[in-house]
Amino acid sequence: MTGKAKPKKHTAKEIAAKVDAATTNRGGGKAGLADRSGQEKGGHAKLECPLCKVTAPDVKSMQIHHEARHPKIPFDETKLNNLHATSSVTEGSKPKPGVRGSMKKHILRTSKLLQLMFLFFGLNSMGIGFK
Repeated sequence: MTGKAKPKKHTAKEIAAKVDAATTNRGGGKAGLADRSGQEKGGHAKLECPLCKVTAPDVKSMQIHHEARHPKIPFDETKLNNLHATSSVTEGSKPKPGVRGSMKKHILRTSKLLQLMFLFFGLNSMGIGFK
């Protein structure tokens, strides 16, 4: 345990985990809406509950949902709506959902770093010469 005057240092593993969490697409927000809806091929939501319209990726997950949310109604696998079967999109026309997020944050950090370098080293906006 460290003393009061010694601040704790962040490890490289912890910093890398924070950067990964900030830049990885977790499927939320507007960008992951198509993936969650299951309307396009490659979406993770394949089956839809006929009672409450909740989506699930497979039959086992839908069965767990049905037992938890609709215990009085017997589970019937044939009544499930298969969202991939009703989709009119061809297999190769849309890309599958990505795992990595956009590079927007990385580009912003890089441009800010370059601006700081120009200010620190006294470079002009063209990157050549000194002030």
